[in-house]
Amino acid sequence: MKYAGVTSIVSALTFILAVGGLAFHGLNFGVDFTGGTVLEVAYSQPADIHQIRTDMQQHGYPDATVQNFGTSRDVLIRLPIKAGVSSAKLSEQVLQVLRQKDGKVEVRRVEFVGPQVGKELVNDGSLALLVVSIGIMIYLAIRFEWRFAIGAIIATAHDVVIILGVFAFFQWEFSLTVLAAVLAILGYSVNDTVVVFDRIRENFRKMRKGSVAEIIDNAITRTLSRTIITHVTTQLMVFSMLFLGGEALYYFALALTLGIIIGTYSSVLVASPIVMWLGISREDFMKPEKKEEVVEAQP
Repeated sequence: MKYAGVTSIVSALTFILAVGGLAFHGLNFGVDFTGGTVLEVAYSQPADIHQIRTDMQQHGYPDATVQNFGTSRDVLIRLPIKAGVSSAKLSEQVLQVLRQKDGKVEVRRVEFVGPQVGKELVNDGSLALLVVSIGIMIYLAIRFEWRFAIGAIIATAHDVVIILGVFAFFQWEFSLTVLAAVLAILGYSVNDTVVVFDRIRENFRKMRKGSVAEIIDNAITRTLSRTIITHVTTQLMVFSMLFLGGEALYYFALALTLGIIIGTYSSVLVASPIVMWLGISREDFMKPEKKEEVVEAQP
């Protein structure tokens, strides 16, 4: 906790930069949010996804999202709205590009996702984040103490805003899978914070000596091995998606990677200092002693 002041300043500056990135750049929403054309095609043999992406980029479709759909022969292509080009015309142009390499490509379906649907997804996603945050605050306030609820919600907001700010600053595509990663990070970060908080509460009841900072430091130290093991094993799984999952899972895994790193940091160096500064003390966890009733002797 002796570094709490420095880490809090770093966190505050990073948070402000993230908010600035969101305000000035905004998120680079994918087709799921902005609307566009969804094209499903079938090949007679396993499709070369990398080659298809290269062909699409060379023919003027750099924003196209290409991924396998179901089997290795089925491919799903998502294209953003193009000014002056209808969905039917766009699908024909894409099909011509694909048939230059394989004349047997068949179109299974063509769908247009309107911007109205994308607006509803943004609103529903924002509502989901808000509801989850409120639920977390209520749970922690009931299980622990209101100071813990405030510390956890500030740390969680810190994680989410910084992740969104990084995506806005680098203009990485923000799709439904990335939104799912952000929601997963909410639960993941809170889980780690709750583990530390539970040990802090236990220390207040067991450690009769020591300052609040020493009690919190002891709690963090006692949970450190669990934190390292959990995050390393989780990150190994996420790395497999990041490096081997292809483009479809890349930004999902990237958001999870950022969330694991930032969430671990915030659980130790954001949530705990806030609880300390809000004035948590041993008396908050001690049960009040019951007054014994004095029974007067009968004459």
